[in-house]
Amino acid sequence: MSDRNETILVVDDTPANLRLLTTALTEQGYRVRAALGGLPALRTMLADPPDMVLLDINMPDLDGYTVFDRMRAHPLLRDIPVLFVSAVADTKSKIRAFYRGGMDFIAKPFQLEEVFARVATHMELRRLRKRLESSNRELEHVVAEQVREISDSQVATIVALAKLAERRDDDTGAHIDRIGSFASALARARFDLLAGDARQVHDFIDVLTRAAALHDIGKVGIADSVLLKPGRLNPDEFSVIKRHPLIGYETLNAVLESYPRNEMVRVGTYIARSHHERWDGSGYPDGLKGDEIPLEARLVAIADVYDALRSKRPYKSPMSHLEASRIIVEGAGKHFDPGLVRCFTAVEGEFDRIWRAMGEGDPTRPGAEPVTAEPGLWTPPRAQAGGGVA
Repeated sequence: MSDRNETILVVDDTPANLRLLTTALTEQGYRVRAALGGLPALRTMLADPPDMVLLDINMPDLDGYTVFDRMRAHPLLRDIPVLFVSAVADTKSKIRAFYRGGMDFIAKPFQLEEVFARVATHMELRRLRKRLESSNRELEHVVAEQVREISDSQVATIVALAKLAERRDDDTGAHIDRIGSFASALARARFDLLAGDARQVHDFIDVLTRAAALHDIGKVGIADSVLLKPGRLNPDEFSVIKRHPLIGYETLNAVLESYPRNEMVRVGTYIARSHHERWDGSGYPDGLKGDEIPLEARLVAIADVYDALRSKRPYKSPMSHLEASRIIVEGAGKHFDPGLVRCFTAVEGEFDRIWRAMGEGDPTRPGAEPVTAEPGLWTPPRAQAGGGVA
């Protein structure tokens, strides 16, 4: 006897067969519904999917094979076990039923004990399969959570090291947080203008936001005498500063060899190496130009320069949002990807809001040092001409 209240749909074009099976299976403890033909059966199943179907083959509206094929084509019905019940019991018909995916074949005339045994067996198999699927989902969830925890701990460690490196020339360490927020805003604007898979866009921006923190991690290998020098760098010192993209790339690439599936580190290698490249090919360390520069690095380049322009440093005064934005726009096609500069103009107000929330204050406040900048491509005051953002 069934004590699980499973539902069975009996499908036949003969009312006597329906009454016999419905009564007998109900006495076995199942909830039984009946459908007089293939089309009523499909309507009944779609309204309330059963746990099992006993399906006649020869029916005038839709034969059992056609009903079965339509079930397998529908996501709500495709996993319901089907037991064919038919007076056509030749080997070819049975093979055809099993080939389509039927779970069993009961020949008419049948013994009720045989029907009960086959139904009970396949109901138990269904229960076991559902338990296995549930266990697999739980296991996948546990594994996913463990992987996420491991990944999060790796990310936290790497970002903590990046913040430590950043604090050498930024007392707050907030620069890398702002860079991630700026790059995220710019990437959203870029993808708003282009059609793309929403999930892929979300994943790209999520990884970019975290990986942007690694852009200057190579500065950990630069001597304090150069990195913290308050005045203009001489050519030799600037050559030392220009090594930090390769130092960062080599450091992260070594991590990537140990953790090849860490997407944040993989993207971080692109950003660390190439965020000082310029659209016109005049950047460093590789002299890449245009689309040769990874998209992630092109996004971070704008975020990094904007933040540098607005930040107060021992060797420079902070600029206002309007002044920083003007310099970004003037760098289109020279320093920056012109398409991304157009995106920047669409969200420059968000850049200003991020700065005011996470930055060092308002450089236009009373008493702030005046800011001036020559028209054209910006060069930081501590670098030699053509040097770029350090």
